[in-house]
Amino acid sequence: MAASMTLDVGAVRCRDVKLLGNSSFTASVEFRNAVKMPVNPASSRRSNGCRLSLRAAMMESPPVPMKSHEERNLPHIEQIKALSLITAIKTPYLPDGRFDLDAYDELVHHQMECGAEGLIVGGTTGEGHLMSWDEHVMLIAHSVYCFGNKLKIVGNTGSNSTREAMHATEQGFAVGMHAALQINPYYGKTSLDGLMSHFDAVLPMGPAIVYNVPGRTGQDIPPSVIEAIATHENFAGVKECAGNERIHGYAQKGIVAWSGNDDQFHDAKWNHGGQGVISVVSNLVPGIVSQLVKGGPNPELNAKIAPLVKWLFVEPNPIGLNTALCQLGLVRPVFRLPYVPLNKESRQKFVDIVHEIGLEHFPGAKDVRVMEDDEFHIITRFY
Repeated sequence: MAASMTLDVGAVRCRDVKLLGNSSFTASVEFRNAVKMPVNPASSRRSNGCRLSLRAAMMESPPVPMKSHEERNLPHIEQIKALSLITAIKTPYLPDGRFDLDAYDELVHHQMECGAEGLIVGGTTGEGHLMSWDEHVMLIAHSVYCFGNKLKIVGNTGSNSTREAMHATEQGFAVGMHAALQINPYYGKTSLDGLMSHFDAVLPMGPAIVYNVPGRTGQDIPPSVIEAIATHENFAGVKECAGNERIHGYAQKGIVAWSGNDDQFHDAKWNHGGQGVISVVSNLVPGIVSQLVKGGPNPELNAKIAPLVKWLFVEPNPIGLNTALCQLGLVRPVFRLPYVPLNKESRQKFVDIVHEIGLEHFPGAKDVRVMEDDEFHIITRFY
C-alpha cells in the first residue's frame, strides 16, 4: 500500500510524495534559521534569471503522465552513462545539527555554474551514514525538486542490508531521483554468490551506479561480478576506487567506469578509457575538475591541484573537505561526530594551498582564513 506524505517547508507546502511501504515516513523541514550566514542577493537566481530560492523551486509541478518502466528508466541510463563530472556533494549543517539547506543550495549552485552534470546525494562525502533514512530521502527529494531539471540526482541508497537498500532505493525513486548509488554489503561481508544475489535484488528497482571502494567496505567487488551484472538493463556503470588498471579493463569490455579517486581521474579519463570522475575535490574547484575531464589531457593543470587533493585526504574523507569549506566561509563550522576538524597546522597549510592555486578557482569564496579551534561547533546528538 502506498503512503502519501506532504513536506512542510516553512510556509511552503510541497506536492504529495508517494512512499511505498513506509506510512510512518514524515518530515518537517525549517529552511530558515535564526542563525544566518551572509547571503548574496543574486544567489537566489540562476544565470538564466530563474529564481533558485527554495520557495520558487518547491512550487507545485503540473501532473506528469505515468510512463512504462522502459520509458522511465532507459533514457536516464544513457544520460547517466554520458556524465563526465559527478560531484559527491557536501551536506552542511545548522548549529543544532539539522541540514542547512540554504548553504546546500549555494554549494549546488556553484556546481551547476562550473560544469558539474550530476550529484551524489548523501554519499560518504555527504555523510549519508550519519543521517536517518528520513533525512536521507528528504535531502534527495529536495535535490530533485530544486535542481533535478539541471543535474542528474544520484541518491546514495545502498546499504549492507539488502532489505534496507531495497526499501531506501524504492523511496529514492518515489521522490524522483534519477539513479541510485549501490554499494556492496560492508562489515557483514558476504560471499561472491551473495554479492550477485544482493545486486540482483536492487538493480531491478531502477538505474544504478555500483560503487566499489574496498578500503571502506573491506571487500572488493571483482571484475567477474561487475561484468556479470553489467548485462542488467538498469546497470549504468561502476564508480571504481580499485585503480586505473581496473578501469582500463572495464573500458575494454564497454563497461562505463568513473574513477572514484581524485588523484587518479585525469589519467583514468585520458589514458585508460574512463568516463570521468565522481569527485570530492570538485566541491572546492569544480571548474578545474570540469576542465580536466572535458577539455583534453592537461597534466600541468592536474599537477596544479595535486597538493590540494593530497591535503584533502590527509585524514579520512570528509574531514578535510568539511574543514576546507568552513575556512572558505561556504558552510557553518558545524561537524556531526565522529568527524572533527583538521588540526591548526593543517588548516594553515590549506590557506597556503588556496593562495597557490588562486582564490578565484574556489567559487563562492570571498576569503580564506585559519580558523581557531573554538570556532568549530561539534554536534554529539541531533534530532
